Amino acid sequence: MKTKYAIALLAAAVLTGLVISGGCKKEPEPTMPPAEVNEAVADEPTNQTTCPVMGGAIDKTLFAEYKGKKVYFCCSICKGKFEADPEKYTAKLPQFAK
Repeated sequence: MKTKYAIALLAAAVLTGLVISGGCKKEPEPTMPPAEVNEAVADEPTNQTTCPVMGGAIDKTLFAEYKGKKVYFCCSICKGKFEADPEKYTAKLPQFAK
């Protein structure tokens, strides 16, 4: 009986050692070629970090185009409010600063 426990304990110790020494082998993230990086940066919001309607942090997947520029929002409700009266909010946007 003691032998079974000793073997189980030894096996657990060996497996623990393998996990600790091997660690998680995370695959490196793929990198984009330089041309794609530049295009991606061009699509990023220039200096806009807050929603013009409610002031929350922007979600880069929620945007509207207005006068050729992307305007980002914190939620779809804010996007709808902006689209209903965009001039009401453009003064708060760095994209439209004069």
